[in-house]
Amino acid sequence: MCGTCFYRATRTRGTCPTCGEDRLLPGPPTDGGAPTCGPCAGIAQDFHCTRCGHEGEFYRRGGLCARCALREDLTAELVTPAAEPDLMRRLVDALCASERPESIFTWKRSTKVHALLRSLATGQTPMTHEGLDTQGHGHHVEHLRALLVHHRLLPHRDPYLARFETWIRDKLAPLPRHVAQPVEQFATWHHLNRIRDKAAAGAATRGPVHAAKQQITETIKFLTWLDTTHQRTAATCTQQDVDAYLAPGPTTRHLIRTFFVFAKKTRINTRIEIGHRKARTSPSLTQDQRLAWLAELLTGTSESLPYRAAGILLLLYAQPLVRVAALRASDLSARDNQLYVALGKHATPVPAPFADLLRDHLNNRPNLNTAAGPDSPWLFPSTRAGGHLHPDTLMHRLRDLGVNLLGARNRALADLVTEVPPPVVADALGYSHQVAFKHAQEAAESWARYAGRRAPSYEPQ
Repeated sequence: MCGTCFYRATRTRGTCPTCGEDRLLPGPPTDGGAPTCGPCAGIAQDFHCTRCGHEGEFYRRGGLCARCALREDLTAELVTPAAEPDLMRRLVDALCASERPESIFTWKRSTKVHALLRSLATGQTPMTHEGLDTQGHGHHVEHLRALLVHHRLLPHRDPYLARFETWIRDKLAPLPRHVAQPVEQFATWHHLNRIRDKAAAGAATRGPVHAAKQQITETIKFLTWLDTTHQRTAATCTQQDVDAYLAPGPTTRHLIRTFFVFAKKTRINTRIEIGHRKARTSPSLTQDQRLAWLAELLTGTSESLPYRAAGILLLLYAQPLVRVAALRASDLSARDNQLYVALGKHATPVPAPFADLLRDHLNNRPNLNTAAGPDSPWLFPSTRAGGHLHPDTLMHRLRDLGVNLLGARNRALADLVTEVPPPVVADALGYSHQVAFKHAQEAAESWARYAGRRAPSYEPQ
């Protein structure tokens, strides 16, 4: 028997067609085409683990299964007097709880992972968020952190907030004091406090952190330019300085407006006025393009099922992919043979073609055999324990496919608010009334211009 066939035989489980027992099926298929259990196939070898009794492939001589072999290795490596033995035993339990313990053996082969686990075992790195921070923010560190949080060995910590705090310190470190001081006040009092409040309330912080970084970066660029060009500070800056900086530069320079709103409020500088900047154009698909993409994602094979479902939620309900990625399986509900999805204040019905696809995705969610486990609450589970798929992953896959993400969302929202009253759309899809009315006004203006061009002129009789 070759290795491939042996591997397949010792990993096939189900109901034996001969005896009806649910167990390992290493025997050759019967006439009906189904494999059989060992005793019914006349196989004398016992495939039960000598330690836990699990029936499956032996991972190590002595009759140990992969899970028992993993526990044996991890206990020897991690449970040492130098660290807290009880805490390390809980870490061993967490790692051994993986649906596929063989994947932990593969993970442990990494030199970075080995060094990290060794550092925890010797007590050099405390098993805390602060301790893990000293090891950097590599994938191996964040994977272990997510696993520890998932198994309640560490308290939950908002990852974007923690990285933002570190980012601020690193950003300010090389700046001269007269430039760094107002930026530090802006970053801490305006942005950091606001994002901490959001994190404490359980709200998403990825978007606010991204926007805050952009505004802080542009403020640093402006104050550095002001210092080197005019030898002035945030307090002595004039309106002419700001106008001269904004006029020739890219539109991102207008992000310094938030800093000067803060400066006026805190009396750092009360003389500067910067108006709101309105985008000249708003990207949008045509309705034909939107319908073509919906047809492709519903019936085509250009992408796998999870990304097709995510794309349709964008195209059908104008949902940002940041919000799509964070949907939970419990946000889907069914009653009277109708599927509903909770996107706003009340559940929204899912039309029949998409409902079947969404049910199929729910029943076959990926990444449930990883550290996330089969009980993951997310509609789009991540490979990282306790987390959902990163929004950037969805964005990159759909962009690579050719979908204009912002254009798709704008078109979907514009079509919805012209067919349904904007407040109803806002409540159903999780938008503010202000945004819904804005899109309704823009859609009405474009239709009015179209009607004005097409309407015939009649001469009075």
